[in-house]
Amino acid sequence: MENFGIGSWLQRRRPKSGDKTALIAGDRKLSYEQFADRSRRLANALRDRGVARGDRVAYLGENHPAFLETLFACGQLGAIFVPLNSRLAPPEIRFQLDDCSAAALVYAGDLATLARAAAEGTALSNLIAVDGTQTDGGTAVGGGPVPNAAAEDYEAVVASGSTEPIDEAVTLDDGAMILYTSGTTGNPKGALLTHGNITWNCINVITDFDFASTDVALMISPMFHVASLDMGVLPTLLKGGTVILEPRFDPQRTLQLIERHRVTTISGVPTTYQMLCEHPEWPTSDITSLNKLTCGGSAVPLRVLEAYEARGLRFSNGYGMTETAPGATTLPASRSRDKAGSSGLPHFFTDVRIADPAGGPVQQGTVGEIQIKGPNVIREYWNRPDATAGSYADGGWFKSGDMGYRDQDGFVFVSDRLKDMIISGGENIYPAEVEQAIAEIDAVGSVAVIGVPDDKWGEVPRAVVVVREGASLTEQQVRAHLDGRLARYKIPKTVVFVDDMPRTASGKIRKKDLRQKLFPDPAAL
Repeated sequence: MENFGIGSWLQRRRPKSGDKTALIAGDRKLSYEQFADRSRRLANALRDRGVARGDRVAYLGENHPAFLETLFACGQLGAIFVPLNSRLAPPEIRFQLDDCSAAALVYAGDLATLARAAAEGTALSNLIAVDGTQTDGGTAVGGGPVPNAAAEDYEAVVASGSTEPIDEAVTLDDGAMILYTSGTTGNPKGALLTHGNITWNCINVITDFDFASTDVALMISPMFHVASLDMGVLPTLLKGGTVILEPRFDPQRTLQLIERHRVTTISGVPTTYQMLCEHPEWPTSDITSLNKLTCGGSAVPLRVLEAYEARGLRFSNGYGMTETAPGATTLPASRSRDKAGSSGLPHFFTDVRIADPAGGPVQQGTVGEIQIKGPNVIREYWNRPDATAGSYADGGWFKSGDMGYRDQDGFVFVSDRLKDMIISGGENIYPAEVEQAIAEIDAVGSVAVIGVPDDKWGEVPRAVVVVREGASLTEQQVRAHLDGRLARYKIPKTVVFVDDMPRTASGKIRKKDLRQKLFPDPAAL
């Protein structure tokens, strides 16, 4: 084969595991043979509709087989897959469609209204609506007639495609996927992941987490996030295991699925694991099949650790970002206690260093910027040479913007977020984006958005606002202004009004001083 990218995986897997179940979605099962056949048909159908090598194909929807069929179809054509966050508002999605100049948009039927609003005014030439359902009691994916007359039906498109093999010459250096990461200065940037970035990340995961062909991975986190897709789904498929796709997380259903399908691995964030162990059916559910629990986003609370340890389970925590595809470090489950609070050691084929402001090494235990290098690290942002140039230190080290240190054993500890990013329930929120939207309100003189602790979500955004002299503004008005402009998880849960802001000599708001001024007692948060 001339295709050495991820688009060849299903065709290479077909003769080895053809009859084995690859995907389960509700009561629907797809063998590797069926999965490979459908993705090949879709690839040919997309080519018939003008999609060619290097073109971008976007997908808008929750976890569904069509997501992965589209991904692998793109890989066969040498096209670039662009997963979109279905929790975003129409203007946010429209920006991404325009930025990548998407040639096609595949979307879930139940998101037709969102898709239509986002696609309005773009140059999209192909709209394809997925109208599938799950019928075993799971949450519906799509369902009902597609209300967008301009869109083709996904199943009809797949059926129209030829089974003729496609062997486009694709190398590991070719672009495979664009994932948008929220920008610190407004619009998000598209991180261009190559086939090599994804492949090497999967090799790291398989090596460090001992993935096997017998694994059954339950996906309770959305695949439009790189952690779910690249740390769970793709390594499992590379090894020939089985992936169970759930469109939305429900703790009771998750416990039932673990028992029914003898699930071995789950990828999630602390909030999901907390909701599982706090569910009334937790003590009586059979979860003895589980042997790998991977967690990212933030540290697992002690009470959650203890709840799982009582059932004989431990977590592998980790640190990473979209630009590292995403794994940078992982904390082995065996060290979850004696290295509590650590993000672990670098992945097998990834290097991590701690650098001072000048780019030099720091002493053990000294805080500096976390920088990452390896074949899983992106080399560029889509059409953003300025952002690309500013993201790398000498020697090709990617500057994470996060601060941390290494202990005497080489374990990495993340101590602060240089870019002020807020992680809420596993979702990344950049204050600058929210601040920019709030600043559109005429009554706002200045605004700062900070993260505050939350028992359920880990962190939630809080807006601190100075109202212009002679104007008036309420918390409800701020939230109403943001509704529809930003994803709901980005909208501050609370708004605090102050008379002034602590600032630097250059006029920048000192967020650290602001937190201390407003909330000198951490318990007050």
